[in-house]
Amino acid sequence: MLERGRTLATPVLRAAVERLAPPMDTVAAYHFGWIDAEGRPAHGDSGKAVRPALALLSAEAAGRAPEVGIPGAVAVELVHNFSLLHDDLMDGDEQRRHRDTVWKVYGPEQAILVGDALFALANEILLELGTVEAGRATRRLTTATRKLIDGQAQDISYEHRERVTVEECLEMEGNKTGALLACAVSIGAVLGGADDRTADILEAYGYHLGLAFQAVDDLLGIWGDPEATGKQTWSDLRQRKKSLPVVAALAAGGEASERLAEILAADAKLSDAQLADFDEEEFASRAALIEEAGGREWTSQEARRQHATAIEALDRVDMPAEVRAQLVALADFVVVRKR
Repeated sequence: MLERGRTLATPVLRAAVERLAPPMDTVAAYHFGWIDAEGRPAHGDSGKAVRPALALLSAEAAGRAPEVGIPGAVAVELVHNFSLLHDDLMDGDEQRRHRDTVWKVYGPEQAILVGDALFALANEILLELGTVEAGRATRRLTTATRKLIDGQAQDISYEHRERVTVEECLEMEGNKTGALLACAVSIGAVLGGADDRTADILEAYGYHLGLAFQAVDDLLGIWGDPEATGKQTWSDLRQRKKSLPVVAALAAGGEASERLAEILAADAKLSDAQLADFDEEEFASRAALIEEAGGREWTSQEARRQHATAIEALDRVDMPAEVRAQLVALADFVVVRKR
């Protein structure tokens, strides 16, 4: 499913990127892994392509051919990568998919401009279809993008707060990750003429799938193998992120929770440079406290809860059994990703 999404969407995605003025076309091509920093053809990791796969399955859920969902698949992928370009810059991430991020290679200005351009392209790809369904799809995409940006703003603001509730964290992650996955799994159906009820139910599946996806991502952000994630060890702890394991651990109460709260309160008074001087043992001790307080196990269970809720939503849509099975398989893949 993932390979099909990548195979069908990539030629249209490449054609869209070629519309960009130089050097933005080159910068975008580097970001997608199509060329290296010297402009030579490359076969870099361009991501799992979960969103394009969902968009094609979405069209099939509405009884249409998967190709109907290709413009939606490309539009969602463009918005997703717009967010990655900006996120990497705001978070100061120097590595993505095992190589330097765009802002590190080409500078912050290009990361901002290319991100903006990808968002504009996403809307252009849909609207040039010129159909009523394209207009409906564009409205869903722009709403999802606004929520995604809301989530990123919440994420940044939480880094500077000592306490964030579990409910606030779930709301933030629902915006930051759930909204675009929800759009991905409805946009193909909308382009295929599905009514709003069907699209809304598919979005419910995608939203809860997004929360499950982000919960697993939060686990990887602390305990993930850098060889698998392409990021530094303890990456979310280095960035002071109030991710689900941290927030759940702080809310748990008990000795480990209180000790963690004291340490993070002291960390909040340090500069980024001082935090960067910490050795591996310092971050490992924080991760151990999060686990001792129950944050790791709670987050793992939350991923399973959100996964189950996503699957339940599928029962409310009349779709081919094979398509439902594939949506279930994709949800399973998201939750059992390597920790």
